[in-house]
Amino acid sequence: MSAHAGPEQRREWVLEAVERYEAPLVRFACRLVGDEHAARDIVQHVFLRLCDQVSEDLEGRMAQWLFAVCRNKAIDWLRQRRRSSDAGDLELSQCPSHEPDPAAAAEQRDMVQQLGRLMNDLPQGQREAISLWVEGFSYRQIASILETSEGNVRVLMHRAIKRLRENAASRCWPAKQTRAESGTKPQIASEVPS
Repeated sequence: MSAHAGPEQRREWVLEAVERYEAPLVRFACRLVGDEHAARDIVQHVFLRLCDQVSEDLEGRMAQWLFAVCRNKAIDWLRQRRRSSDAGDLELSQCPSHEPDPAAAAEQRDMVQQLGRLMNDLPQGQREAISLWVEGFSYRQIASILETSEGNVRVLMHRAIKRLRENAASRCWPAKQTRAESGTKPQIASEVPS
């Protein structure tokens, strides 16, 4: 699509992006801000910003651009919220699950909730890196989104995994090599381009 594409072509381009990336962006934003409604507002802002972009400028890197804009808007929201009130701890449990079946086994739900609480305890950089990796991004893509080096992403991932393992609550889970440590990406329903 060229910079002079008609309104219908631009509309289709944006709608395709919404269809492909809305759910992963909402999950990512929700992990960052801990509030589903705020996460949806943030993602809406992301797609409004997309409407002002030229498709050629984002060719081959749309996912990274969308997640970077989402991250920046989430950080702005958190700063604004900190200024306006002392909100206390945010609950990840308010976020939509990325499990397709909400009636999943109780044991798995408990583990996901426990992991969510553990993730909330991670420093922001580690939480962002893990959240992006869970969405299927490579270390190189995460580095681009977080505006840091790939080496720093590896350090963030290593420290986050180490911290999760050291937490007493996480010791009840089997200690095996994680996908992040082995360098493989998680399997997700909607594939994000590498």
